[in-house]
Amino acid sequence: QVQLQESGPGLLKPSQTLSLRCTVSGDSITNNYYAWSWIRQPPGKGLEWLGVITSDGTTYYSPSLQDRTTISRDTSKNQVSLQLSSVTPLDTAVYFCSAYGTLENALKAWGQGTLVTVSS
Repeated sequence: QVQLQESGPGLLKPSQTLSLRCTVSGDSITNNYYAWSWIRQPPGKGLEWLGVITSDGTTYYSPSLQDRTTISRDTSKNQVSLQLSSVTPLDTAVYFCSAYGTLENALKAWGQGTLVTVSS
């Protein structure tokens, strides 16, 4: 069973770049059964999909955030990363990485999430 764990700084100042890592265990991020998504939830609001990286490294981003978002991977560490540039307090949220099952077309697993607060 795949497991995911997010990590990264919890407090940022406006204009900084958010950088989070998702360490995957239980399967390889190159396994084509999965794609790896980043999703966030601002306080009191719903879930927002940020983007995804597929097993072959192809990326897709939310149109509203694509100018600021970069998703990458390190296959040697079995990690997926998220960078979000020029953050503002509106980017304050719990950030999740998730495993999307390409056969089932459904999310298969979630990390526990990590709170990122943007404040001056």
